[in-house]
Amino acid sequence: MKISDSPLLRGTLIKRYKRFLTDVKLDSGEQVTATCPNTGSMMGLLEPDNPVWLSVSDNPKRKYKHTWEMVEAVNAGGERARVGLNTGLPNKLVEEAIVSGRIPQLAGYDTLKREQKYGNNSRIDILLSDASKPSCYVEVKNVTLSRSAGLAEFPDAVTSRGAKHLVELADMVREGHRAIMVYLIQRSDVKKFSLAHDIDPTYVEVWTKATDAGVESIAMACTMGDDTISCDRAIDIEGVC
Repeated sequence: MKISDSPLLRGTLIKRYKRFLTDVKLDSGEQVTATCPNTGSMMGLLEPDNPVWLSVSDNPKRKYKHTWEMVEAVNAGGERARVGLNTGLPNKLVEEAIVSGRIPQLAGYDTLKREQKYGNNSRIDILLSDASKPSCYVEVKNVTLSRSAGLAEFPDAVTSRGAKHLVELADMVREGHRAIMVYLIQRSDVKKFSLAHDIDPTYVEVWTKATDAGVESIAMACTMGDDTISCDRAIDIEGVC
């Protein structure tokens, strides 16, 4: 899918601050402040002078018209890797992959709905339903962290919200539904996925309990283009249990 209707602007990172803001020097020489659509730690992605790509909005009500979409960082193997960081894209990417048949585990459902209420005052990212089978609750997590060559990890910071979602998915399984966690990795330089035990051991513990209860997990990596991104490759989950 195209990240933006208009071409992305290239520049270099100056700094990210206040979680939501990023200063960038565009290739044109202009310095701009862009919205950062990722409130996570973004570990390994924030080195000054990293190449970055911004989309531009024509909405006159926006205070900052630029949005930080991608960054190119040196990975653990010493190579440069392009990483998508917009947390508003994963649900769209997974939906597109489901509809296109690129996630066989999620095929065969008649209806796909987004942001449906469930659990304890939560909304499920994607709800799949079919008259001939139990409903399937799909939660999508954005992944950008890679600290070892070829390995993607989640989370990059402690996430009590993420643990809450696992508990609610387990509850859906107990009610007779199907529940799946999709880890959407916005980078193409990884071949396997694992949970970051050292960053959030509680999340790993809750994940293990949810898995034992019947919650399924899928890891999908993306192909990154100049202004496109596609969820198109399943990778192995390892080193968790």
